[in-house]
Parts: sequence; C-alpha cells; structure tokens
Amino acid sequence: MKRTPIGIFDSGYGGLTVLKEIVKTLPEYDFLYLGDNARNPYGTRSFKVVYEYTLEAVKYLFSQNCHLIIIACNTASAKALRNIQQLNLPKIAPERRVLGVIRPSVEKVAEITKNGHVGVLGTVGTVTSESYPIELQKWSEGRVKSTVQEACPMWVPIVENNEIETEGAEYFIKKNIENIFVKDKEIDTLILGCTHYPLLINSIQKYVPKGVRILEQGEIVAEKLVDYLVRHPEIDSKISKNATIEFQTTEVAKNFEEKAALFLEKEVSAHTVHL
Repeated sequence: MKRTPIGIFDSGYGGLTVLKEIVKTLPEYDFLYLGDNARNPYGTRSFKVVYEYTLEAVKYLFSQNCHLIIIACNTASAKALRNIQQLNLPKIAPERRVLGVIRPSVEKVAEITKNGHVGVLGTVGTVTSESYPIELQKWSEGRVKSTVQEACPMWVPIVENNEIETEGAEYFIKKNIENIFVKDKEIDTLILGCTHYPLLINSIQKYVPKGVRILEQGEIVAEKLVDYLVRHPEIDSKISKNATIEFQTTEVAKNFEEKAALFLEKEVSAHTVHL
C-alpha cells in the first residue's frame, strides 16, 4: 500500500518533542519528520525568509505524499503558517492541510486559565511576531485578559549543545523566568512557546511560582490532533497506518542522529535530503 504519512516539520530538533507525544497518542499512524537543520535557527530570521523556507519544506513534504503536515515550530507557525494556509494551499494543494502549534496551545490556555493572566516564553522570532497575544485575544473568548512575553535566546543553544544541567543553563533560565513574572506577577498559566523547552522542564519548575500551570506543547498538539482527525475523517482516511517513522534532515544525517537521540531518548536513523 502507498505510504502517506503525517508530515512533521521543524527548523531543527525541537519538533521531535511534539513528534514523541503524537506517536504515543497515535502509534498506528505513519510519520515523516523533516528537520531543516542546515538552515536553523529560524528564530532570528526575518518573516520573509522563514516564510520562504517553510513553504519549501511544505512543498517537499507534499511531494512525499503527506496529506497532513504539522508545523511543529513556533517560529514557523508564527511567521509563515497563516500565509501558507491562505495564499498557497488554495493554489497548490486545496485538498491538503497544514496545521501549526500556536492555535492548539491558545485553545488549551483558554480552557485552563483561572484569572486570565498568561505568560509566554519563546524565541526572539516568536515573541516579536506577537502571534500569541494576537491569537489569545482572538480565540480565548475573552478568558485571557493579559498576555506578557519573554524572549529566551539562550535556551535553544543550551539544549542543542547538551548544556541542560549546567550552571550557565540555570542562570539564564532563572533570569528569564524572573523577568516575565516582573512583567506580570499574576500569571497563572505559562506557555513554553518553543518545542525545545520541555527538555529544560526540571530547571524551569524550580523558578516558576507554585500553582502556576506550565504548558508543554507536545501533549497539547497530540490531543488536538486526535480531535482534528475525528472531525475530519476525509483527511484521516488518506493517512497510512503502518506504525512507521522516517527521519529526514537537510544536514548531515550523522549530526542529526546524535542530537535527535537527546530529544527522543533513543537512537534513530536518518537520511539527508535537499529542499
């Protein structure tokens, strides 16, 4: 039978935390993970460049028989997803779908916040896009009253260089969390707005005040994806279900495999592709 996997795209490795949770939830499905590691990070790049790179990845995954793609990257979701959905899909693949990670996170926040004060920790690109404040205002049905953000430019390098449990990591994590609570002491829900950040959760929890809910996107996206597939059986029926996962990268495969093992806690085999 022809393989038609769910495509999972990220600028690098962070999307592996999303893939990990989706596979736990939908183990029978086929998946194709694509990391644009040769051109990451996306967080500091312009809207135009992120849009162009992300569109290239989407077109490539379509060529690999993906009828559904999850952009498991906050920066790409913030800077490219809307244009791709509204401008490109109707022309190149009107019957296919591309989803992101911001909308599911926003919907979850609206469900659980008690006082409407929300904090977002993210990359420079995600924070400057203002996507979270805009989407929270739009989709929370008035439940979110205040959204403050904090850019954490050192967190991704800390994870990717495996400096997670070092004094340097503790310094930057403590600093950024203190900064966001200075902006709003009433935050009751904190979004980890980058898919790398769950690997720092043990340190993050040390500095977040007790009682504050910390949202990791992997579980949320997996939960919302299940709901999406139930509501869209016409998409679900096009996805093959042989319980396979394929890993592709624009970098040297060996480099990807070494770092991917850190995120997935197991060895993986990948191969290099060109977009």
